[in-house]
Amino acid sequence: MRVLRADEYRSMPWRNGGGETAEVAIGPAGATIQDFDWRVSMARVEADGPFSNFPGKDRMLMILRGDGIKLLIADDAPVDLTRESEPIAFSGDASARATLLGGAVIDLNVMTDRTRLTHTVRRIVARRRTELAVDAPLALLVCAEGELQIETPGGGNASAVELMGLDALLLEREPNTLSIFTHGSALAYLIEIRGRIVGR
Repeated sequence: MRVLRADEYRSMPWRNGGGETAEVAIGPAGATIQDFDWRVSMARVEADGPFSNFPGKDRMLMILRGDGIKLLIADDAPVDLTRESEPIAFSGDASARATLLGGAVIDLNVMTDRTRLTHTVRRIVARRRTELAVDAPLALLVCAEGELQIETPGGGNASAVELMGLDALLLEREPNTLSIFTHGSALAYLIEIRGRIVGR
């Protein structure tokens, strides 16, 4: 279990050169944007424009800050994506374009190599105490809004960690249940990454 602070994320240019991304975490260790198995990142989008293409990757997108975007994926009907929306999944092979609904936004992007891994994302509105089951061997909990106090296995205040807005918690361990505490309400996303089982 490792806390990842928002002000320590690695910044890098978008693959298409149109902006900048803060890389939350990537795997395996030492992977680059050309050869990763999985990647979680946040991007500040300040103008309308296309997404970078990531052939062979499956991706999910959420809005963390701002009014949101109108997302156009290939020939599908446009979809409005806001902070109240559930995560939207699409192929990294597909052409995608974002049009801002208001000012700049910060989005959360999850990608996995579809030949090796699958991923799911849960949008969680936490109030006071929330029990969260984590059953994937690799998971990240991202604090989107508010503050979270998370009790680690073993219990007690001495084993609790705190997440502020845009911080994340990386979990690489056996399945378990996290106890999440808030002073009011908070919004979080639980990203779970699993190996792909051939034939299913």
